[in-house]
Amino acid sequence: MLGLLEDARLAMVDSTPGAGIILARLEIDYLHQVQYRIGEHLTVATSITRLGRSSIGMRQELTQDGRVVLRAEMVLVNFDYAADASTPLTDDQRAHWSRWMVT
Repeated sequence: MLGLLEDARLAMVDSTPGAGIILARLEIDYLHQVQYRIGEHLTVATSITRLGRSSIGMRQELTQDGRVVLRAEMVLVNFDYAADASTPLTDDQRAHWSRWMVT
C-alpha cells in the first residue's frame, strides 16, 4: 500500500532541477481491509493541506470499491541535497503545490 502512495506522491513532485523533496513524517490509518484482486486498479486521491516556510502538508486516501480504505497524513520538506539542509519553498514551488491545495 505504501508503494501506491509513494508512486502517486512522486507523480506530483516538481521536476524543476534542484527541487528536492523529502518525506519527513508519515501517519497512516488503515480504515478497512484491502482486498487483493489481480489486475485491479486502486485509486489514490492526494491533496495539499498546508504550505509552510519549507514544508508541505499532504493527505492521501486510497479507495477501493468506492470507499476510503486507507488515509495518510504526511509532511514533505523542501530539501537542498548539496547543503544537506531544508530550504524555503520558492514562489514557483508554492505555485506548483498550490494546484492541489484544499481549504
